[in-house]
Amino acid sequence: MKRRHFLWGTAAFANAPWRYSNSPCSADERDERTLKQDSDTPILSLDSLKDPITIESMELLKQGREFLVRVRSKEGLESIAVCHSKKMQEAFPTFLRRIAPFFRGKDARKIEPLLDDLYRTNSNYKLQGLVFWVCVAAAEIAILDLLGQASGKSIAEMFGGRVRRDIPVYRASGNRGNRPEQEVEYLQTLLDETGAKAIKFRLGGRMSNNRDSRPGRTEALIPLVRRAFGDDMTLYADSNSSYDVTNAIRVGRLMEDNGYSFFEEPCRFDHLWETKEVADRLAIPVAGGEQEFSMRRFQWAIENRGLDIAQPDLQYFGGFIRCTRVARMAALADMPCTVHMSGSGLGYLYVAHYASYIPNAGAHQEFKGTSNIPIECPTSDLKCRDGIIKVPTGPGFGVTIDPDYLRRASTVEL
Repeated sequence: MKRRHFLWGTAAFANAPWRYSNSPCSADERDERTLKQDSDTPILSLDSLKDPITIESMELLKQGREFLVRVRSKEGLESIAVCHSKKMQEAFPTFLRRIAPFFRGKDARKIEPLLDDLYRTNSNYKLQGLVFWVCVAAAEIAILDLLGQASGKSIAEMFGGRVRRDIPVYRASGNRGNRPEQEVEYLQTLLDETGAKAIKFRLGGRMSNNRDSRPGRTEALIPLVRRAFGDDMTLYADSNSSYDVTNAIRVGRLMEDNGYSFFEEPCRFDHLWETKEVADRLAIPVAGGEQEFSMRRFQWAIENRGLDIAQPDLQYFGGFIRCTRVARMAALADMPCTVHMSGSGLGYLYVAHYASYIPNAGAHQEFKGTSNIPIECPTSDLKCRDGIIKVPTGPGFGVTIDPDYLRRASTVEL
């Protein structure tokens, strides 16, 4: 089975609403230019908002273990976003010093150019990395909800239109180091809870230089899970940067023999060339991008087919707008984009919204279960039934966080 390469004029490119003129240039220049053009093209559809939506305040709140961003506009609107709370525990000084002050007084409708300005302002680019982009994502998500309320549009409508409302999910296990039989039992409980038709579990030892979490666990677990759940179950596995090229190929071959559907992060996440070598030599699709924070590196991985499935993380990569740019580049290369979910909070809600509007969503999206944050959603119960989550249709993200829950939150200060 040969891997597909980026081709100018693919069906994905021909049918995309963001096409560009085909001026004379070499194939390599054309591929790179097209992806770069696509990454710079406006994303949001906000034509209905004729008047400014001025951000009056942006606060960071903490309720129990959860961090939240509250944005209020001078026009009287208020929105809430739930952060990646584990990362915000470390990153909150950056949010309070660099992110919130920048957005105060700005017109929320200009969020796309504002993200570029934020990156440059006060040399914020020198802080680039997951900690910085987690802070940006928290602010961006709150602003998007504010814009949704102002326009009356859902997230999907602001991002060009809903493609699907029913989102098939896979359940992901966070276990590593238990015995293979124990992991199979745990995976069964996840399936019993959700009726999911796909599951993902962890291999290797995480950034371990080929060491397994238990001797022989990976080699035993891969065929055992297939036998336990049968040929109709879609299986994914994630090594979390466990292997060098030789061992990644060895494990990937075993996954191929057992009919797995993707191999996530086989090599160190920042070893793009090694990951490409593995992807070139395996038939099983290779997925990656969870830890990535560079648009340019994603562009390289897509145009050089260093991945088969792009996996930007909505929190780590800086929010919906940047992740949508990755999805558009991937679509031009006829490549699926299965967004990664990190953290808890309302991550399951954000993933579902993202998958509702990108044209090249993968077959299943990650689902880690609903959170303890009390929300009201009149258009969906947000529960996984028979492996499907129904996306809300109201303005913005279509949910309201319990006011009593918010009243008990404290303001985070330096």
